Amino acid sequence: MSKLSPRQAPAQETIARRDAALTRAKLLEAAIDEFSNEGYSGARTERIARLAGTNIRMLYHYFGSKDDLYVAVLEAVMADLRHEELRLDPEAEEPLTGLLHIADFVDHHFATHPQLRKLLAFENLNEARHLARSNRIPEMSSPVIALIRRLLVRGVAAGVVRSGIDALHLYVAMVSLSYYGRAHAFTLSRIFNKDLQAAAWQKAHQKMTRQMVAAFLTQAP
Repeated sequence: MSKLSPRQAPAQETIARRDAALTRAKLLEAAIDEFSNEGYSGARTERIARLAGTNIRMLYHYFGSKDDLYVAVLEAVMADLRHEELRLDPEAEEPLTGLLHIADFVDHHFATHPQLRKLLAFENLNEARHLARSNRIPEMSSPVIALIRRLLVRGVAAGVVRSGIDALHLYVAMVSLSYYGRAHAFTLSRIFNKDLQAAAWQKAHQKMTRQMVAAFLTQAP
């Protein structure tokens, strides 16, 4: 058996790393689909491996266990949300505009990522047992709250945002306004005999909630 030349060896290593990264990414993508559709208890690792076009041995090689894979899924979907939010440069935006942009980012992300909504719902039912195992998610969240806090401070100093607003309370309110009407759209549509998933209804609701955030930020209580 011939040995690899010095030039061939690094090329083979690069291909192996690329193949490994691709396999891991496919497993993670399949796991996001499976866990968001079935929840933690209903999800099956064998099905995830099959959907990813690989085998169960590779799944455990890259992720260790079903628990670890689920934590990786939660970290991936939360990192995607944080990436969108942190694209905003607080120094380049007028404070009120920047805060409303964050609200827009949050609304758009929950609108276009139903898997995130489902995963959060399942994890809430499980009392955040797996979220508690992640060190990355709190680390990802801290910069967002710090960003909002800086915008609030600048807005108060400029006289365009009222004082006394807590950054975390504000962020949770933004998420609530963006999340609830979508996460519970099926039940609310039945209760009120109105299609809350219709594009026109969602657009009108987003406009109203944006006005609510703007009014809260600028009007004295």
